Parts: sequence; C-alpha cells; structure tokens
Amino acid sequence: MLENCKTARERWGGVSEIIDRWLHLRQSLLVCFCTLSDQKHFAAGDGSAETSLRDLCQQLVDYVSTGHFEVYDQLVREGQAFGDAKGLEQARQLYRDIDPTTDTAVDFNDKYQETDDLETLAADLSQLGEALEVRFFAEDRMIATLHMAHKQDLS
Repeated sequence: MLENCKTARERWGGVSEIIDRWLHLRQSLLVCFCTLSDQKHFAAGDGSAETSLRDLCQQLVDYVSTGHFEVYDQLVREGQAFGDAKGLEQARQLYRDIDPTTDTAVDFNDKYQETDDLETLAADLSQLGEALEVRFFAEDRMIATLHMAHKQDLS
C-alpha cells in the first residue's frame, strides 16, 4: 500500500544515483584501460603491467556486473512503470548490442586471470576497447531512452 503512495520522484529518483555511481565505475575502468593501453609493449615479468592488468580486470568485472545486475534492471523497471513500450523495445534492441560485449569482457578477464603471458595483451586490449566503445554507446542510449526520457515526469 505504501508503495502505491510514493511519488514518481521518490520511486525513481534513486535511479539517478545508481546511474551516477555506475558511470563513476565506468570512468575508473577507462582510466585503468587507458593507463594499460598507453604501454605499447609488454614483457614477461613486467610487474607494473601485471598490476595494472589485475586492476583493469577487477574494474571490468565490477562495471559489467553492476550494469547487468543493478542498472539495466532499474532502467527496465522505470520504463515499465511509465508504460514506455517504445523505450522498452529500444532497450531490448540495445541489449542485443551489449550482450556480445559482455562475452568479450568476460573472456578477457578469464584469460588474464589464468595467465601471466602478456604476448597478446596489446591485441586483446584493442579488441576489448572496441567492445567497450560499442557497449558504452548502447548503454548511454539505454539511459537516455529509459531514464532521461522520464526525468521531467519525476518533478
């Protein structure tokens, strides 16, 4: 009963905070990614690169997990609450773009959690960077479609 009494602002205003925290994770991920990508050659036993790589993997897993288990669900619930069938359909299409990038991120993480062989790291970082670019674009569109489109309704 109390749930029915909440205003839209009370119900969905917290989504902005979740998105803000998630975008902060994205920024941290990008800093780790760029720091490691700036290094063009990787040698076996390069402690600095290995530390940066472990940090990148952790940031990557945190970011992807937060998206899948917190942010996307909140965005879909918001779209449902506002009866936004068009936005929900767009989100389903965007999720089709996001899903393969999750596989790329998980594969990258799994590979570099299992090995200290950095021979293919530069190529793998390039592939990961391309996947992240696709992912960020689709996620930003999803936020615009399912959250920002309703922001005026939260007033």
